[in-house]
Amino acid sequence: MAAKLSDVAKEAGCSITTVSRVINNHGYLSQKTKDKVFAAMRKLNYQPNSVARSLQGKRMNLVGLIFPGIINPFFAELVQNIEEELFKKGYKVIMCNAGRDKEKEHEYLRMLQANQVDGIIAGAHNLGIEEYKQLGLPIVSFDRKLSDNVPIISCDNYQGIKLAMHDLIQAGCKKIYFLGNEHKKGNPTDERLDAYLDEVKKHDLKPHIRSVAFSDSSNIKNMQIHDMLVEKHPDGVVCTDDLTAILVLQEAKKLGIKVPKELKVIGFDGTKLIQTYHSELTTIAQPIHDIATLLVDLLLKRIAHPDEELKQMNYTLPVKLIKSETTA
Repeated sequence: MAAKLSDVAKEAGCSITTVSRVINNHGYLSQKTKDKVFAAMRKLNYQPNSVARSLQGKRMNLVGLIFPGIINPFFAELVQNIEEELFKKGYKVIMCNAGRDKEKEHEYLRMLQANQVDGIIAGAHNLGIEEYKQLGLPIVSFDRKLSDNVPIISCDNYQGIKLAMHDLIQAGCKKIYFLGNEHKKGNPTDERLDAYLDEVKKHDLKPHIRSVAFSDSSNIKNMQIHDMLVEKHPDGVVCTDDLTAILVLQEAKKLGIKVPKELKVIGFDGTKLIQTYHSELTTIAQPIHDIATLLVDLLLKRIAHPDEELKQMNYTLPVKLIKSETTA
């Protein structure tokens, strides 16, 4: 049976009120008394009721994270960095994988409210959710426009694709395909397509777009990539994520297309995992640690000063080109 407050009080030789004051750090208490109470808690493995504390107006030091999922190495690395930064600041997290399910995201938002989280960092791909406007909680967003009063942090998506296109054009590519979502949704990531279209126009090239959604399975992507390579014969491909770029490399190898002699490929994200296990891939690297740090810092400022008017709603961090064998 789980230990109760009265059990701790009996073990420590003090009143229930004194134990409660120690747990909530309320009022003056001698160090000797605190030590006795904490020793009793450890001995009995007593865990304070955080929900009860929240009802007393105590901060939970708990943050909700809502992301599409952590199978993708980019989100895995970003979430890990966010969790580490929050832990350093005394916060713990509730991780919610929302996927592409709007109702699932609804449910997670309701759960986070019920658990009295202090704030939310959101990067899910489900848009137009009214709850974000009604939560009354500090929220910051990664790469997604959730509502007009939620600040957005992202990398320089436009500059990233501009760097990629410049590298391919400098390498002599004339028929460059864009593999990414062609449907704009009002998010910072829309700038990747904008940059591609601006660059092909600037260099008097013909645009070639293969719409590949983030949520598409690898089988669907492989079909798209196979048809593109067999029927269209591109000499350059710019992908909006590294995993899609790796699929292009794998399919090119199956078809006997030589990379980079016959086909040059660039990805986007530049996670540690990709740089370690697929170091041959040229990619646009997002500053993942800096993004995580800024997300956490901005959220904690909003938690500390919830009524303070935001002076800035969009934060953009620089990217860099990591050139390797696939565009050499």
